Amino acid sequence: MIPIRTAALGAVIVLVAPLAAEAQTYRCTAKDGKKYYASTIPRQCIGRVVEQLNPQGMVVRRIDPQGDLQASEQKAAQAAKKREREAAQREEQRRNRALLATYTSEKDIEDARKRALADNQKALRDVEERLEAMRKRRAGYEKEAAFYKDKTPPRKLAEDMQSADIDIKANEELLTVKKKEIQDINARYDADRKRYLHLTGGR
Repeated sequence: MIPIRTAALGAVIVLVAPLAAEAQTYRCTAKDGKKYYASTIPRQCIGRVVEQLNPQGMVVRRIDPQGDLQASEQKAAQAAKKREREAAQREEQRRNRALLATYTSEKDIEDARKRALADNQKALRDVEERLEAMRKRRAGYEKEAAFYKDKTPPRKLAEDMQSADIDIKANEELLTVKKKEIQDINARYDADRKRYLHLTGGR
């Protein structure tokens, strides 16, 4: 005769066993439109949305490979942006320390501006003087060519006029570059001055 306690325990095992088998049931609709169930994710469900069911048949978890991939990519993108922000913050802090180490007053910034502008302003004046001389020479060639009226001017005169035009164009371009350099220098020191006043509270 089986003891009552042993019989009861056996009954519990019999009842629990099916529940344990059903504890992890997976379900999906495959590409063929059919639903598949199994205690592990069915082969037909790979790459599909899978639902995990509890013993009562309720959905307790939803596995979406595509959604998980997108979430992972989004998380990676957010982490990359965070690293970029942190790198930018570190660079700004480094620049701020360098600025405060370079200048001790607003006057220091203006003195540095003058030194930086000096060479460019001299180069600008030199180009302007060359341009003025070239244009005068070009005007002289035009007066000389006017004497020939309907006749073809000498080849040498035509070559000199063409050479003058090339030189004038090259120096006009150089003048534009020098003016842009001066603008860039002023913009850089304006930014340094503004940042210095912000960091020092305007002192």
